[in-house]
Amino acid sequence: MKQNSTVKEQSLHPQPAARKQTQPHTAPDSEKCDDQLDERICAALHAASEKKAIEPVVLDLREIASFTDYFVIFSGANERQVQAISDGVYETLKKSGEPALRVEGYNTAEWILLDYGDFVVHVFEQKARKFYDLERLWRESKRVELPAEFTGEGSSSLRKES
Repeated sequence: MKQNSTVKEQSLHPQPAARKQTQPHTAPDSEKCDDQLDERICAALHAASEKKAIEPVVLDLREIASFTDYFVIFSGANERQVQAISDGVYETLKKSGEPALRVEGYNTAEWILLDYGDFVVHVFEQKARKFYDLERLWRESKRVELPAEFTGEGSSSLRKES
């Protein structure tokens, strides 16, 4: 599909998205990012991690959905953090030449959706994430194993508390 085609045309005539391979020069920590993830998803994970995003999850929807390939899900402790996480992801990807096709829910900051076509970033306030429970709704998807640097399981994580 042409680069300048509209989102509506792309949704009416979906085609497999061209996957970019992770490039060593994209981010300093890109070597640590999982090889099966697109470099843009890795950049989103890094940006959200810098804003202390809670419980990052990546769901692989390629086998069960035609409208996108991945859901990237984060939580924030409050509205300000939810907006900060989405701002971080949005700005990071925009600087790398990947502007969001659509942003929804920013003003209320209960659930912010950043649509990048072949992946969708969802940033939830914690209560809203439990209520909407996308992981349960899309339980047939494959959950992508994330490196410890994103999940807070690494030894240097500030998210662990005694």
